[in-house]
Amino acid sequence: MEKKKPHVFRTVWMTLVLIFLYAPILVMIALSFNASVSRSQWTGFTLDWYVQLFHDPVILGALKTTLEVAVIATVVSTVIGTLGAIGIHSMNTGMANVLINVSYLPMTTPDIVTGVSLMLMFIFAHVPLGKWTMIMAHIAFDIPYVLFSVMPKLRQMNPNLYEAALDLGCHPIKALYKVIIPEIMPGIFTGALLAFTMSLDDFVISYFTSSDMYPNLSRIVYSSTKLGVKPTMYALSTLMFVTILLLLVLINRRTKLEEL
Repeated sequence: MEKKKPHVFRTVWMTLVLIFLYAPILVMIALSFNASVSRSQWTGFTLDWYVQLFHDPVILGALKTTLEVAVIATVVSTVIGTLGAIGIHSMNTGMANVLINVSYLPMTTPDIVTGVSLMLMFIFAHVPLGKWTMIMAHIAFDIPYVLFSVMPKLRQMNPNLYEAALDLGCHPIKALYKVIIPEIMPGIFTGALLAFTMSLDDFVISYFTSSDMYPNLSRIVYSSTKLGVKPTMYALSTLMFVTILLLLVLINRRTKLEEL
């Protein structure tokens, strides 16, 4: 029996792709610990840039705005997305397919198109751009991620459980949170984590739907590139990268556990 030849080309190709993707990030992380302001000279390890980061009122204000927007958008989009998934699941196949296809649009539409269209909508409605318009925009593009995280759990659920609860005299609303919600809770949790991650990382939609008075962290990083990137921005970007990476690892781990 012939031994299979190792796929050397595939291994080399994947290695080069990973280096291309992650080498700049690793360099940025290393620079966030460099004592020198220069990007071309290493003068020693330091945590000074992280200390300065947490003493910068502008960055702390942006962090507060980012967390407020992400938390509120996550809570609201999780509730709407979960109820929307339950509603679509209970419809006939034709109407359900139409709504599912429509719900895919915010996920497939380029962010710049979504951001500009939402900005025009707020301007047309005479709603001043600020923190609350940014929150509403984040809710709008977070909902589909929750919706499509919950839908698979609804399909896996035994459809007779809800009917049995009603036959035993349970009120429909009580049956909803006593029977259906516990069954789909893993999907709700995964959708909420995805919504929080997307909101935390967003720049384009936030840029078009908010004002300079309420910048989030991604806007602060973008603005700093115009004036020259300071080492504190390396520290901020590193913390954002690590936070989002941990959230994605948690999401993937929960997804794998749900498939078992």
